Amino acid sequence: MEREFIAERQKGLQAYLDVITTHHILSNCELVKKFLDPNSYSVNYTEIALQHVSMFFRSEPKWEVAEPLKDIGWRIRKKYFLMKIKNQPKERLVLSWADLGPDKYLSDRDLQYAVKLLSSCSHPYIYKITFATANESSALVIRPFSEKGTLKDLIYKAKPKDPFLKKYCNPKKIQGLELQQIKTYGRQILEVLKFLHEKGFPYGHLHSANVMLDGDTCKLLDLENSLLGLPSFYRSYFSQFRKINTLEGVDVHCFGHLLYEMTYGRPPDTIPVESFPPAPSVFVVSVLESILTSEALKNGMPTVSRLLQMPLFSDVLLTNSEKPQFKIPTKLKEALKISKECIEKRLTEEQKLIHQHRRLTRAQSHHGSEEEKKKRKILARKKSKRSANESGEEHSAKYSNSNNSAGSGASSPLTSPSSPTPPSTAGMFKDHCSVYLYVVSLFPSAPQWCCCSQG
Repeated sequence: MEREFIAERQKGLQAYLDVITTHHILSNCELVKKFLDPNSYSVNYTEIALQHVSMFFRSEPKWEVAEPLKDIGWRIRKKYFLMKIKNQPKERLVLSWADLGPDKYLSDRDLQYAVKLLSSCSHPYIYKITFATANESSALVIRPFSEKGTLKDLIYKAKPKDPFLKKYCNPKKIQGLELQQIKTYGRQILEVLKFLHEKGFPYGHLHSANVMLDGDTCKLLDLENSLLGLPSFYRSYFSQFRKINTLEGVDVHCFGHLLYEMTYGRPPDTIPVESFPPAPSVFVVSVLESILTSEALKNGMPTVSRLLQMPLFSDVLLTNSEKPQFKIPTKLKEALKISKECIEKRLTEEQKLIHQHRRLTRAQSHHGSEEEKKKRKILARKKSKRSANESGEEHSAKYSNSNNSAGSGASSPLTSPSSPTPPSTAGMFKDHCSVYLYVVSLFPSAPQWCCCSQG
């Protein structure tokens, strides 16, 4: 319990927490959040998910749970279950249940309609949804299970069923993809983003674990996330940069993270990135520079169309001939547009708060630094010295003036035109100081006056 030991231990623990909270995957871990903020994370979401899934099975008896897929995702309020159809026991599906998030701006009616509409979406680079439904508090989506897993599983050589932390937090081997894979997968992802942007459908949830692999084809997952108002995986990054203020810009920024991960086999250490390690092609680096450097973040993100025209992707031939289909009724399109604007407005407000907080923190850090403290001490000493010198000079001048006045005997104490004639001072003054004090007492509102003949 010695004070020095406790102080040293406290510093060590703070350094430990700083490392954990700046690690992107660890900082989103449920155990970390529960430790730092137990009141906000006291709910058991696995139990809530099971309750909702059980209620769903009452109305849809053809499905049944094969096994829970524990912690395969990064979200605390999203749970996964391996499913099967009773009359087709060999077919495996994945059920995901998610709570509604802070960016849910659709009305309950529009939300339910939009979520159900997702199963009708057909696109060569969007992963098929078998069934989807939503209510006023959560949503449930069923998709085919893929043994091959996601693009992130391919990069990290992980097993799809393993927990998220085990798969991606500390990979044994770090290795990027081949150049042709980077080009093909990148082109496919950009094509589907362009399709969604043209449809007016907000996404904002692109990352390598949301891209399913089907042979040599990438297929986008979790289109429902933006409808449910869930936060993006990379929100802590793009919320720091005020030029990324639209969902289209968010998608492009997230694509930059994904491209970096495909190229180098790991996410970037920090954002912005000012220097890139050697890449399979200079064209890869030119795309990364247009998205992840400080200059790009300062000027704003390129459009998806601009990225498609860059040399890395412009010569990729797409062989899939499936015609995209996703009909969104006009009324729902308008509701999605309003929802998108609300999401962007909240992002802008959050970015403004972060900017103000960073300015305040910088100012406090600057004023609290040792160098700044030394400067303030030196200035204070100089000011104190100057004041003392000025006070001494003033006192000396007044002393001299009062001496001249008392010694001449020719001049009487000075009076202002409006003041009464002072009483006789005979025998009052024993020395020059008392003359000075007497004069000052007569004219308290004009201490600059002196007793010299020039008045």
